[in-house]
Amino acid sequence: MKIRSACKRVVSPVAYCALSIKAGTRDEAPEYNGLAHLTEHMLFKGTEKRSSRSINNVLEKEGGELNAYTTKEEIVLCSTVLNEDLPKAVDLLAELAFTSTFPQKELEKELDVIYDEIISYKDSPAESIYDHFETLLFKGHPLEKAILGTKRSLKHVTSSVLKDFLSQNFTPDNMFFTVVGNIGEEKFRHLVEKSTNKYFKDPSGEVVKAEICHEVEKDMDMERENLELEKGKYLAVQGERFTTELSKRNHQAHCIIGCTAYSYYSGWKRIALALLTNILGGPASGSRLNMVLREKHALVYNIEATYTPYSDTGIFSIYFGCDKSLVSKCMELTYRELEKIVETPLSERELKNAKKQFLGQLFISQDNAEAQSLAMGKSLMVYDKIYPFGQTRKQIEDITAEQLQEVAKEILAKERLSELIYR
Repeated sequence: MKIRSACKRVVSPVAYCALSIKAGTRDEAPEYNGLAHLTEHMLFKGTEKRSSRSINNVLEKEGGELNAYTTKEEIVLCSTVLNEDLPKAVDLLAELAFTSTFPQKELEKELDVIYDEIISYKDSPAESIYDHFETLLFKGHPLEKAILGTKRSLKHVTSSVLKDFLSQNFTPDNMFFTVVGNIGEEKFRHLVEKSTNKYFKDPSGEVVKAEICHEVEKDMDMERENLELEKGKYLAVQGERFTTELSKRNHQAHCIIGCTAYSYYSGWKRIALALLTNILGGPASGSRLNMVLREKHALVYNIEATYTPYSDTGIFSIYFGCDKSLVSKCMELTYRELEKIVETPLSERELKNAKKQFLGQLFISQDNAEAQSLAMGKSLMVYDKIYPFGQTRKQIEDITAEQLQEVAKEILAKERLSELIYR
């Protein structure tokens, strides 16, 4: 049995360590929606040898940090420590993952905390509308479930249910240990193996080995991605188009336009859609939708486009908030911009500038050791290898205006787009 790991050595007094587990909301039984997120919370509430208070003190007393998050496809435990305290961080993450006890008293208290989190989320329509949209878009598919779950779906969760979820999903071959810090590969391998075997006891008595994965040196291997593309799996989830409007007691209207999109395994099309999303509604003030709806017409304060790939599909969406009387006008202008990008290819200069801006954002975001550690774990989980950033850069630079237009026609055609409006 192996636990895949990756280590990037940097000259810094600080180390960033992450343990990524391939288990998320989509892996829950429907009657226990929210179980993955609850599991993440409960990992900090006690292990076989530590109380919740003791867990928090292990790294915090050294000035370090301990955190976690849950997505629809993963649970991630992460820590930031001084390099000298990295052995403590690796050991603690393994202890949490393999020996958490989920005490019933702590569970009852934490459920109240999560109920409050759910209520708080519902009070933020700009956030909750995304979950609602995905629930409608992925109806009948495991991705339809909200990460937080509901009070109704969580109230029957017991300590035994949590332990079953842990035993089924938190196994070494389903985990990925990554670190960015001033440590060599062999030392990190030893830390991972020592901590994993200390806390994980395989029924057969097999010893877990840490496999250190390196960046692939050859050109990005697209064989697996192209295979999935040929199968059509990248758009596997394609429900009926919908237009849903709900009356809300908000001062502002909140709107989402979107559709299913490419999975992680869709080759160059995934890269092209990411670039296209950035052109339309990325964080830069010069994005097309921001320039038209905010700068030119002053109709919105915020408008953004997002693209999130999953293992078997993805989601593209555009969100904006506006005065309730302006929804129709904003919709009209948004569809007009989408039609332009579908019908008219970018000029050579526009494409060059778009690539430059997108690459700049990516370089800046990756100039962060914590982001690098998390990205390595994600890459191992999704592709079973780590691609150097230079290959991603080459993929972006190789995208043509014709390819962008092909993707625009495939994803952004009006007949594919659904709408959710809170008014």
